[in-house]
Amino acid sequence: MRFNPAPAGGRGFTLVELLVAISILAVVAVIGWRGLDAIVRARLALNANSEQLRGTQLAFAQLQSDCAQIAGAGEVPGRPTLLVGEGGLTLLRSVVAEHEATRFEVVSYRFADGALTRRESPPSRELRALDQSWRAALAGSDAGPAVRLQSEVESLSVRALQDPPLGLRVELKLKGHAAGMVKVFLVGPV
Repeated sequence: MRFNPAPAGGRGFTLVELLVAISILAVVAVIGWRGLDAIVRARLALNANSEQLRGTQLAFAQLQSDCAQIAGAGEVPGRPTLLVGEGGLTLLRSVVAEHEATRFEVVSYRFADGALTRRESPPSRELRALDQSWRAALAGSDAGPAVRLQSEVESLSVRALQDPPLGLRVELKLKGHAAGMVKVFLVGPV
C-alpha cells in the first residue's frame, strides 16, 4: 500500500465557496443591524413615553399640593375658593411662611394650545388684591408667568366631587395615548 500525502500547499477554498461564505456573513450582518436598529428605536420611544409620564406625575403632584393647601371658606368669607371651569380650574391657596401671617394666592390651571399651564398670583392678605387676581385668572389675563407643566396634551377634564367640593377628579389625555390618566384629589387639608 502506498500512502500519497497531500501537496505541501494543501487544498484551499474555491472562489464559489468564498462567495457563499461572504454572502452568509453579509446576511447575518444585515439581520444584526436590523435587530440593533429595532432596539434603538424602541429605546427612543420608551424614553419619550417615560418623559411624558414623568411630566404628568409632576403636574399631578403640584395639583395635589395646591388642593391640600386650598383656603378654607372661613378664612376668606364670602369669596369662592375653588372654581372648576371648561379647560381648567382656579383656586385660592393658603401660603404659610415661617414667622409671617397666612397669605393667599390665586392659582389657575389652564389647558390651551396642547399644553397644561399653571399660573399663580403674588401672595397677599388684601381682599381687594385677591379679588382682582381672581378676576384676572378667570379672564385669562393674570400677570404672573405661566409655567408649562405638560406638553402634548389632547384634553383636560376636571370635575368637582360634591358641592361644596370634597375632591376633584382630573383626567389628562396625552396625544398618542388611547386613554387618559385619571387622578382624584382631596380638597383641603387631610
